[in-house]
Amino acid sequence: MKSLKIFLKSKKFTRIPLVLTATNHFEVSAKINGISGRFILDTGASNTCIGIDKITFFNLISEASEIKAAGAGATEMETLISNKNKVQLGNWKKKKQKIVLFDLVHVNEALTAHQALPVDGIIGADILKKGKAIIDYGKNYLYLYQ
Repeated sequence: MKSLKIFLKSKKFTRIPLVLTATNHFEVSAKINGISGRFILDTGASNTCIGIDKITFFNLISEASEIKAAGAGATEMETLISNKNKVQLGNWKKKKQKIVLFDLVHVNEALTAHQALPVDGIIGADILKKGKAIIDYGKNYLYLYQ
């Protein structure tokens, strides 16, 4: 019987390590426009998001958005949109990725209250769907199809 790792590699999936945090979230390293950051992997988040305070850090060009963000105890938060961004997780790459920008202070306060490190953003279901994501919860890996 083949291992999941060998099987998915034969099917052209890229393996990306995940770190389980003190809050039981998976954290993943990603590059946005060539700049490395720390992100929570969130299957329940419809869009990939970055903290509004990181616009300059990740070289994001933003515009007004009609989208209202909700989650982690906060609702109806104003957002901005940044289009045509390059996203890279491990060797998996996506060009022209839309990213929602909003205030992640409430998310990072919750993380730091539980001795977890703050994050730059959230990798959401939009990227997970594009990459046909498979999460190996037993071994803490994310697999994305190139």
